[in-house]
Amino acid sequence: MSAFPIDEIVSSLRQVRNEWRSAQQRVAGGERQLPSRAAVDEVVESLIGALFPMRLGPAHLREEGEDFYVAHTIDQALRQLQEQAVQELRHVRRLDAVTPAELRADAEQRIREFALQLPAIRALLDTDVMAAYQGDPAAQSVDEVLLCYPGVTAMIHHRIAHPLYRLGLSLLARMVAERAHAQTGIDIHPGATIGAGFFMDHGTGIVIGETAVIGQHVRLYQQVTLGAKRFPIDENGHPQKGLPRHPVVEDDVVIYAGATILGRVTIGKGATIGGNVWVTDDVLPGASVTQASLQKNRGSRPGDC
Repeated sequence: MSAFPIDEIVSSLRQVRNEWRSAQQRVAGGERQLPSRAAVDEVVESLIGALFPMRLGPAHLREEGEDFYVAHTIDQALRQLQEQAVQELRHVRRLDAVTPAELRADAEQRIREFALQLPAIRALLDTDVMAAYQGDPAAQSVDEVLLCYPGVTAMIHHRIAHPLYRLGLSLLARMVAERAHAQTGIDIHPGATIGAGFFMDHGTGIVIGETAVIGQHVRLYQQVTLGAKRFPIDENGHPQKGLPRHPVVEDDVVIYAGATILGRVTIGKGATIGGNVWVTDDVLPGASVTQASLQKNRGSRPGDC
């Protein structure tokens, strides 16, 4: 017999769960309605291995078995991902009159569309790896970049998460993104649109919001924030979700460590944003924004930044 009041604890936990489920309009006695983090972890690891089999795949893999490994791994990963998509759709549509067969068909179509994007995902990641190699004089090889750089790890996850987000599987996408966040300290919302050749040098503490749009060949350093300045409120006092509220960063922009850029502002092509600056207005193409330039502008036009 246990020395602890297990029956009482179990009963109390049941009561708390039931109160929560009632408040959230959960279906009593139904199947699991949420994806499994453990299953998503397995899917992501499998997809990463299939995208880069000879470098991020299993240690025993030989080149002659590469295609077989990729085929088997992708097939298993997609089947598992489809099951998790069913769980998400079951949760999202729990109050709708939808049959299990309809849920499964919906999930299968979405995962099929995701699967067809895998070659493009790999091609985009190759541009990210090359950008990191060319942008960091300390990098000795593209293989070092792929194996060791947290910014590249974060982008592998983002390139997987973003298509899932676009396909309406936002919970699965967020789970993939948060996996990278936990591993690297880089927080990229899966809704962010990021062009080819993106490089995060060092990377720790970078935050990129849901509606941010980043062009091609953009470089960010550690502690950069592309965030929202304010949250519009609806008539009931609730924040309005999904509105464009994060920066647009055009091609060939460099943003140095600690810079904070807030709101739906545009950083023009080829601009440079210096370290530790606070930007809440548009920046012209090719411009250079530093602490000194901001102080000068404030001196001539108070409050302007």
